[in-house]
Amino acid sequence: MHLGPRERAVLAVLAERPGRVVDRIELRRAAGLHDLSPRRCEAVLVQLRRALGAEAIVNVRRRGWMLAGASSASAAALAAASGD
Repeated sequence: MHLGPRERAVLAVLAERPGRVVDRIELRRAAGLHDLSPRRCEAVLVQLRRALGAEAIVNVRRRGWMLAGASSASAAALAAASGD
């Protein structure tokens, strides 16, 4: 599965913070997506869920998102492979 640069950036942010909830502001800042609307940022997460599986990214209501525990290794590998 090929990921675009925005998806890779968001995936890298989530993979660098295993087990930690990342809120929308931090995610946009750390992934360099500050120029995107919050809804577009969420669309990037939808694309990642399609690539990794629906359960890979957990939505923590009113707080943000995080990678599911078992997804961290595959997410890091996918982010690295997509950069080629």
